[in-house]
Amino acid sequence: MFERFTEDARAVVRGAVGHAESGGARSVDAEHLLLALLDREGSRASFALAALGLDAHKEDVRRELGEARRRAGLSRADTDALAGLGIDVPAIVSRVEEAHGVGAMSGDREDKGGWPGRRPFGRDARRALEKALRMAVARRDRRIGDEHLLLALAVRPGVPCEVLADHGVTYTALTRVLYGEGRGRGRG
Repeated sequence: MFERFTEDARAVVRGAVGHAESGGARSVDAEHLLLALLDREGSRASFALAALGLDAHKEDVRRELGEARRRAGLSRADTDALAGLGIDVPAIVSRVEEAHGVGAMSGDREDKGGWPGRRPFGRDARRALEKALRMAVARRDRRIGDEHLLLALAVRPGVPCEVLADHGVTYTALTRVLYGEGRGRGRG
């Protein structure tokens, strides 16, 4: 599938691997794909993010992704659902971090073994890549671009989708900016 990626999309995948490695993550996750997309300049995805006003909020997005990672990748919706069952996720995170250090719930601890120098793609990242492929095929695009990766993250439930939506970057808004579909060009 990688041979069907544009150079921009390949750069996002390489960037995601880099983010996973620099963060000590055991796998490349969907959040790493979003971080790599935030790094891009001069591509279709970076244009769409800028058009939707995300340029001014990139550091907020990075911080929110880091907070979700500390919660073991739970979205706010997951945390709220657990709170409804009487489970206080922030309290659990605090207690675990007191005992084992900051980030202990992320699963990124170096002492867990694994293969040095190799980061497999996690389930959510693989599904985002597959969704990007399906989106490109559905649009009859010959190659998978970084815009397809961004659209896939914006439509698949999870932390990246939630964080993007909090900043007005939804699938609907992205398709308006990228393809002129829908009415107007406002946040959606």
